[in-house]
Amino acid sequence: MIEYEAIIGLETHIQLNTTTKIFCSCKADSWNDPPNTNICPVCCGLPGVLPVLNRAAVEKAILLAAAMHAEIQPVSYFDRKNYFYPDLPKGYQISQYNMPVARGGYLELPMPDGTIKTVTIQKLHLEEDAGKTKNDFGRRLIDFNRCGVPLVEMVTAPDLRSAEEAAQYLTRLRQLLRWIDVSEANMEKGHLRCDANVSIRPKGADYLNPKTEIKNVNSIVAVRDAIQTEINRQIREVELGHRIEAWTLEWDEDKAVLRKMRTKETEADYRYFREPDLLQLVIDDQWKSELLSSLPELPLERRHRFIQRYGLPEYDADILTNERSLSDYFETAVAVYQGDPKRVSNWLMNDVLRLINESGIPAGELKLKPSYLSEIIKMIDEGIINNSTGKTLIDKVQTSGKPPAEIVAEEGLAKVSDSNAIEQVCRTILAENPQQVTNYQKGKTGLIGWFVGQVMKQMGGKADAQLARQILEELLKE
Repeated sequence: MIEYEAIIGLETHIQLNTTTKIFCSCKADSWNDPPNTNICPVCCGLPGVLPVLNRAAVEKAILLAAAMHAEIQPVSYFDRKNYFYPDLPKGYQISQYNMPVARGGYLELPMPDGTIKTVTIQKLHLEEDAGKTKNDFGRRLIDFNRCGVPLVEMVTAPDLRSAEEAAQYLTRLRQLLRWIDVSEANMEKGHLRCDANVSIRPKGADYLNPKTEIKNVNSIVAVRDAIQTEINRQIREVELGHRIEAWTLEWDEDKAVLRKMRTKETEADYRYFREPDLLQLVIDDQWKSELLSSLPELPLERRHRFIQRYGLPEYDADILTNERSLSDYFETAVAVYQGDPKRVSNWLMNDVLRLINESGIPAGELKLKPSYLSEIIKMIDEGIINNSTGKTLIDKVQTSGKPPAEIVAEEGLAKVSDSNAIEQVCRTILAENPQQVTNYQKGKTGLIGWFVGQVMKQMGGKADAQLARQILEELLKE
């Protein structure tokens, strides 16, 4: 039986988070705008208008190219990509063809087995977006709001070998885009769109078979599912002796099926030629140096540093570098705490992440500042408060914005370590629960945790839990 492997390449369209569109002054992000309200003669392609290139879009494209390890070109040009579709009012799209803003590049993917997979980039260029077509009970409605929104189109080599690898690539790309602040990368809102090119071949072969292109996929999970569905379909077709045709396919997420849309276009169909209304784009060394000086440490580099410098497990490092403000929060908290970084990591991944997820507030905007988190951990280390009180302080500090020590003083939350006071409560608990005492003495020693819990409840969570346990164990021996 022949074993097949998938050959996958991804085409991503990345909406840059500029204020205005790439060639006019209309607002770029029109997600919540009514149809056809965020348009002007330029982005609607009316006769006689001229495009003016948005500098901010170029700068964000340069930052992305640098983060992708691509070679930024000193001179590039825009071209006209000609095709006719209702949501393309000019009858062509201003894009870049053979002289783009950057060449080459790659993205590294940490794999579950600890290896690093490198996915190379074949194309990286600037272009404008087209509009949006909506089918409405037999009618086709056109919304031009998205026309002229700045995009970077990025195309990988056919380096991916499974649907899961494709999902990993998109996950790491989305992380990078948000990290360097060039795109919101929200697939549901169309900030990051992906088309997948899929073919199969016998495992170990070095040739490429005809590929299909999957479009209209709006989440990473859907990309993974659509690719796997197409891999399975192609294997079935080949085993039946059928030939794979180079079709463009549409993914129906609700029904989890692929449908044929049209035959796949080739570059010759687009009749590219140089855009006559725009000058060449010149990126001199000074401009490039100024831009690249603002490029932060990249997420995978920081992930590696967290493992090496702080001794964190890969799991912790992955979570803490998933989002830049969380990563910065961790480093600041560690610097203030000056203790075991893993201890800070544990509090962040359990209690602070819970707070972030519940509130929807990024780590950098929390009232629970990194120094406050470090203060809470230190108070636990020094025996001023217990672990349970520390957890409640997380929410109290976030609600009030007050320093933890101030809240502890105001509310009397300091840990009770008075052995006489704890012993008195322990004796009361044992007296009120004779059956549990009997069960414990008959061998159900796990009940000690229940007894400690009752003491903590009776003392408002302020008792020294370890001391309470010791006292209970002594009393239960009597």
